[in-house]
Amino acid sequence: MKRKSFGFKLFDIVNTLIMVVVIMIMLYPMVFVFAASISDNAMVASGQVLLWPKGINFGAYEKIIVDENLWISYWNTIRYTVVQTVLTLIATSAMAYPLAKRWLIGRKWILILAAFTLVFNGGLIPTFLLVKQLNMLDTIWAIVLPSLISTWHLFIMRTFFEGLPEEIEDAAIMDGCGSMQVLLRVVVPLSLPVMMTIGLFTAVNQWNAFFDALLYLNNGKMHPLQIMLRSVLIAGNNPQGEGDQSYIESLKYALIVIATLPILCVYPFIQKYFVQGSMIGGVKG
Repeated sequence: MKRKSFGFKLFDIVNTLIMVVVIMIMLYPMVFVFAASISDNAMVASGQVLLWPKGINFGAYEKIIVDENLWISYWNTIRYTVVQTVLTLIATSAMAYPLAKRWLIGRKWILILAAFTLVFNGGLIPTFLLVKQLNMLDTIWAIVLPSLISTWHLFIMRTFFEGLPEEIEDAAIMDGCGSMQVLLRVVVPLSLPVMMTIGLFTAVNQWNAFFDALLYLNNGKMHPLQIMLRSVLIAGNNPQGEGDQSYIESLKYALIVIATLPILCVYPFIQKYFVQGSMIGGVKG
């Protein structure tokens, strides 16, 4: 085995040190937020908590767990995220598959119109008026439908479909499969990496979204978790009223932990598909 030169060894050492520093920079906010969420509120407010928790107190979590509004908003967020992700994958794949075929009539113009939406859109007020006229205000569809298909995701999936061997689809057609059966039984199983990648992007984006809810949802029972989180972090409001404000600082960090925990739990299971799907879908133009 050929020994590495001094230059390569030095590169490995420097590269490792840089990666360690980057990892520490990325991990510190997460560690700090968790430490602050279980620390004494006075120490958090005075800035004494930097890395390790001080005056360990789980009072913020106890207050949150018994808050009915939190669980309602949590359920709303889960519902919006799951429905948005599933429908986005269905709609995007159904549109990307025919656009990957050169025999599609009007394919070029459809792609041009899709690319046009990357630069121009209808605007905030016209979109709100359209949602209102369709009677979707205060419904889940006001959150899901306006952003159902992302043009960027559409192009990634189309490029991925174009890279699949045509012989596999031809064999399925010879076995009697129609276009929909080829998509569901052949193309989708082979496209698991790009499906997982786009699904992760969509889920994270919807999980963190709050602006659409502010626009289209007037009913507080329909608000997602991010609306409550925004109210506490920006306005400093106590979600349980104006009574006890002594735990408000720790409550902010506890809400952040609870809000990010599901995504942190899901991500490791999807990570192996993430790099492969994003790279394959972005190779060709």
